[in-house]
Amino acid sequence: MSKYKKSYCKLSVVFAIFVMLITLVFAKGQDVYATGTANSTIPEGTVSENGTAEDEIDVPTGADIAEPDVISGGDLESATSDEVNGVSIIYNNDEGTLSGSLRILLVLTVIALAPSLLIMLTSYTRIIIVFHFLRSAIGTQTAPPNQVLIGLALFLTFFIMNPVFTEINEKAIKPFDANEITQEEAIEIGSQPLREFMNGQVQIKDIDLFIEISGQTYESYEEVPFSILIPAFIISELRAAFIIGFLIYIPFIVIDMVVASILMSMGMMMLPPTTISLPFKILLFILADGWNLVIGSLVKTFY
Repeated sequence: MSKYKKSYCKLSVVFAIFVMLITLVFAKGQDVYATGTANSTIPEGTVSENGTAEDEIDVPTGADIAEPDVISGGDLESATSDEVNGVSIIYNNDEGTLSGSLRILLVLTVIALAPSLLIMLTSYTRIIIVFHFLRSAIGTQTAPPNQVLIGLALFLTFFIMNPVFTEINEKAIKPFDANEITQEEAIEIGSQPLREFMNGQVQIKDIDLFIEISGQTYESYEEVPFSILIPAFIISELRAAFIIGFLIYIPFIVIDMVVASILMSMGMMMLPPTTISLPFKILLFILADGWNLVIGSLVKTFY
């Protein structure tokens, strides 16, 4: 496991460096397009009517201009300046907007953190831990394989979190795309369904623990920030997963004890009990329709 952890850490570092390089390339390569010519040629020797030298700039005609808007000298100078080509934040009447390069940086950051958000803020933690307890209790080392367990846990997570994701999409993402609400309002509205889901699963004593550690006080649990709610939610999910795993272990331990006592009474000291008990545990799991019972009971714990 240590080798896999080291490989995972190395891949995470390489992926983070790759994301930062892509972000810098997008930020540097973004060009600002303006109609008109920024660098015009000035013919030498042009003299005005009063005999003084005069700069003459070629101005494009109506057929050469792609957009109907006329760009003044100040707008043209600001469009070709280096300040616009970089990362900029426009602040106007208490409503801020982000430049394109900064938006790309934020999107790539969210993509890099998406696995952690999916694991820590949804039902995925409880599901995958219960599946690993189940596989260990049966005694099969690699059946089902990790890929199957992770895929099943992901689809069950999408099934359980579907009402939450749908509400976030309808109330926050779509109005924000239609410019009906601001970014701050979209974040605040979108976090409410997720907060309601986490409040329904978290234990009160876990929230009180982190409130006591932080040294802050709140009038109600609805005012608790995510910095306190998220770790309390993770601890509650771990507790629930271990309780379910313990209940799953009990019938399989009984089979192991019965098989071991029978082998001891028959004098078969050298025969491993797990070799004999494994087929019986699989048979018991099949006859009891174990997958239906485990997954059905696990999903119902979130409702």
